[in-house]
Amino acid sequence: METDNSNIYSGFAYVYDSFMDNIPYKDWYNYIHGILLDYNIKDGIITELACGTGTISALLAEGGYDVTGVDISSEMLEVARSKCPDSVLLLQQDIRGLDLYGSSAAMVCVCDGMNYLLDEDSLYKTLCRVRMFLDHGGIFIFDMKTRYFYENVLGSRVIAENREDSSLIWENEFHNGTDINEYLITVYNLVDKENDLFERFDELHMQRAYPVEKVKELINKAGLETAAVYNAFTKEEPSGTSERIYFVAKRV
Repeated sequence: METDNSNIYSGFAYVYDSFMDNIPYKDWYNYIHGILLDYNIKDGIITELACGTGTISALLAEGGYDVTGVDISSEMLEVARSKCPDSVLLLQQDIRGLDLYGSSAAMVCVCDGMNYLLDEDSLYKTLCRVRMFLDHGGIFIFDMKTRYFYENVLGSRVIAENREDSSLIWENEFHNGTDINEYLITVYNLVDKENDLFERFDELHMQRAYPVEKVKELINKAGLETAAVYNAFTKEEPSGTSERIYFVAKRV
């Protein structure tokens, strides 16, 4: 089954940061930066896959790295351009066909970007492209939400949130047979304050949970080495109740 998430983060891109204001991006950056330093990557080119609105890319640039951000959504990249310094190169690409101008000292992909790859072949293709554009000794840091999170934390829930100029309805459903989490996002966004006019748009997002061993198998199959697997934001091994897991894959 080929991934078909190509139409997501269109209208949602422009209100994404408003509804994701609970994410501690600075803490996430500090964690990622700590891993980079563990592998002596203090400078050089860092490529962020599925960079979204560019918050992590901007922080990496602030930290002294030369940054490339890649995302499939032109709308997300438009927002990222408004947030990132001019030094950050932004490319619209499907990460399964990643095609960079040169190699990177490291790559990162956070906030569930790899979960959007709905089949093993798509995950494998992406890892192969990562290997192609990683320096020897370079690392790929990525996170993935777990089956435990989708099934027991999100489950079949409906989440509603209001912001000053927009409202969101998030209808979630986890499919046990496929390990795919499906959520329909409906957003009402204020477009004409004087006339109290809102625009509605809907997006269907799908993400897949992968067992740790399967991810490690595909990392190794792609010619990379599984250097570390962590329970998110720690250096501890993941458990059966881990909600997010970080992988560090290395090109040797």
